[in-house]
Amino acid sequence: MPKIQVQSSDSEVFEVDREVIRLSVTINTMLQDLGMDDNDDLAGMGEPIPLQNVNASILRKVISWCQHHKDDPPVNEETDSKEKRTDDIPSWDVEFLKVDQGTLFELILAANYLDIRGLLDVTCKTVANMIKGKTPEEIRKTFNIKNDFTPEEEEQIRKENAWCED
Repeated sequence: MPKIQVQSSDSEVFEVDREVIRLSVTINTMLQDLGMDDNDDLAGMGEPIPLQNVNASILRKVISWCQHHKDDPPVNEETDSKEKRTDDIPSWDVEFLKVDQGTLFELILAANYLDIRGLLDVTCKTVANMIKGKTPEEIRKTFNIKNDFTPEEEEQIRKENAWCED
């Protein structure tokens, strides 16, 4: 199986099966721009592909997620436009995403940068589930967000958005 080398922002090099890393639209586009196809063994091409926005610990997790999901069917764009659900996260992903908030947000950033749609979906759904059903105060506490509104500003916002409560 063809291999590819990728390098994290902290200079750690990973050798990954081409089939695994194909889940990244960013890397696939980069390889196509270089004239490489799925059958080229890219591990011996000299320089690894630098991924400046992803550190080694997060890249290791991204590769692990891609390894598990390499045989998943591609995301269907037609079903993609319907309303999103947050209760359909596969059990493997639920366990995989039992990480601290910092790691979860780093995974979201990496999935976005690498354009790995499935990983971005499950990480964002995980955050949505952390918010669902909570008051603004509970959300602030969960994510350690400082409330910088004065009581008067909060009241004004409530009045302006009263229609949302109906």
